[in-house]
Amino acid sequence: MIYDNRPCELGEGPLWHPMRGQLFWFDILGQRMLSVEKGEQRQWRFPEMVSAAGWVDRDMLLIAGERDLFLFDVETEETQTLIELESDNRMTRSNDGRADPFGGFWIGTMGKKAKPGAGAIYRYYRGELRQLYKGITISNAICFTPDGKTAHFTDTVTHRVMRVVLDAEGWPKGEPEVFLDLTHDASGPDGAVVDASGLLWLAQWGAARVSAFAPDGRLVRHVAFDAPHTSCPAFGGPGLTTLFCTSALQGMDAAARAAHPNAGMTFKAEGIAKGQMEHRIFP
Repeated sequence: MIYDNRPCELGEGPLWHPMRGQLFWFDILGQRMLSVEKGEQRQWRFPEMVSAAGWVDRDMLLIAGERDLFLFDVETEETQTLIELESDNRMTRSNDGRADPFGGFWIGTMGKKAKPGAGAIYRYYRGELRQLYKGITISNAICFTPDGKTAHFTDTVTHRVMRVVLDAEGWPKGEPEVFLDLTHDASGPDGAVVDASGLLWLAQWGAARVSAFAPDGRLVRHVAFDAPHTSCPAFGGPGLTTLFCTSALQGMDAAARAAHPNAGMTFKAEGIAKGQMEHRIFP
């Protein structure tokens, strides 16, 4: 089912704000953040690309942009740079990101033209931005298990979703290991979220679906959406039982766009599973 009919060139980063009961998401290439509030469509435009967010309080979001992490008040539209993010490199931008269970924020970067190895994955925590992994081409699938002990991420071009154990402050402990080996699958692993039971829900770019995997890596089910390039899932709605999914027009020629008129829109599927509440950021 279509949740919002505004097509995004590159829809990404859906965030269900638990205090507002409201979904926010991004059109990265369109340089805008979108939402629906009390049945009315809203959007905010930015001077550069924006890709992901976490919530700080009722009105304040932490947003990842091309050159920084910044605070943004959705009511007053006031902005405040929190910390620079590869601001000396105009070839990269932010991509996938998510708040962690410790009040921090993980954010990936990538080349604007997906240059191999141009990106990295960082963690912002208590005023510090620390690079965790470098040589990343397309950062994605950043998400966390309900017990807060494990983080997941992927470099989409590898077709492998990784996992790493976290210490008591949420920093990676030891080396990442392969959680999902999808090298046999032509689709690309994109955004992901872990539900309250521990299933990882992964958007598969090019496959028109979000797939759920058990903690042992076993495929549990697929949820299909009417857009080839499903990009990122999120749980929200009453009881956190609605699965939302963004999608993208990027990479589709005129014939493909004509064949898939709902591509780029944002979708929802009711009663799929119960999600985790998105974690609050303490900047």
